[in-house]
Amino acid sequence: MSDLAQNEPKGVGPVVSEDASRAADGGLGVRVAPERRRGRAAVSNAAGRFDLAREAVDDGWGPPEGMAGAEPAVRREVSEEATRSLINYVRSPDLPFDRSINPYRGCEHGCIYCFARPSHAYLGLSPGLDFETRLIARPDAAAVLRRELRARNYRVAPIAIGTNTDPYQPIERERGIMRACLEVLEEAGHPVAIVTKGAGIERDLDILGRMATRGLARVGISVTTLDADLSRKMEPRVPSPARRLAAIERVRAAGVPVRVMVSPIIPALTDPELETILEAARDAGADAASWVMLRLPREVSVLFREWLDEVMPGGAGRIMARVREMHGGKDYDAQWGRRMRGEGVYAALIAQRFDKAIRRLGLETRSPPLRTDLYRRPEEPGDQLSLF
Repeated sequence: MSDLAQNEPKGVGPVVSEDASRAADGGLGVRVAPERRRGRAAVSNAAGRFDLAREAVDDGWGPPEGMAGAEPAVRREVSEEATRSLINYVRSPDLPFDRSINPYRGCEHGCIYCFARPSHAYLGLSPGLDFETRLIARPDAAAVLRRELRARNYRVAPIAIGTNTDPYQPIERERGIMRACLEVLEEAGHPVAIVTKGAGIERDLDILGRMATRGLARVGISVTTLDADLSRKMEPRVPSPARRLAAIERVRAAGVPVRVMVSPIIPALTDPELETILEAARDAGADAASWVMLRLPREVSVLFREWLDEVMPGGAGRIMARVREMHGGKDYDAQWGRRMRGEGVYAALIAQRFDKAIRRLGLETRSPPLRTDLYRRPEEPGDQLSLF
């Protein structure tokens, strides 16, 4: 897991989650009424691991006049965090990067399968609906990034963005924190690799195009399914599959290397689309491809099973049986080298299909490494100027 080992966020106190009850044995949480969560994927808001349970108590006053029986819709709330540090160093041997940054905590895209949901528990919030609606913006992220890059002991290596929460989720249109971070990286000649589902990346193609020309930027765009109806149900606020293919085309037209990420592959649900997705992305301009099997760490397992029970109860048993088949009978195996691929006959078949498809489609070429030799410490007023 890329960013879930990051330090507990500073400047954000614990918040007691609504509907904070979940059985200690991993049972399903208390569901929120459908009319309150339209456009959201999670169906409950169970307490996180570090949350305090809230118990409803009748104080004798009753509901306010005119509010009897009515409960408000779950809406987006944004708070701000005073960022102490931004670069998160990762020591997972099965990841292709060793550091990442996140402009936001939580993600309004609301993908039900998102392995980053448990990170919200460190905030005292629920990995369920809170993760999709109670967002944390980091407005000083660019300034902190500049400070960290200026540290004399800093050693340059590509920074990954989007490995935990999507930097181009809808809030970025209002805040522009991701763009401010890119401006710092471009000034420093610092390499960056971005992962996103958001078409908002097109706004920053001026910066990314210039960086790519210098060998400093590449992008991965995730396409989970080409079925627009299924996409709307499991990743409700993500651009449509067709819109993401258009984003691949526009990113590539700007001269930025772009990889299609068939991620995650959900067994017995999206795996039949593997070859079709790869071909559509190739036709849109993708020059590389990757895949990751569905991952259900910690609270994600409960949330995903709740979603299956509500959205496709007839197929829930078959899907979860395949998942457990790949993880020794469990919903998830966190072992490095196995967590992103699984094991067994089914996992091996998916790997073979992927390898065969990318060879046929010309997507097997590995992208060249991003350059690190262009890096220069960002300058500040008062710095001694170099003569060369």
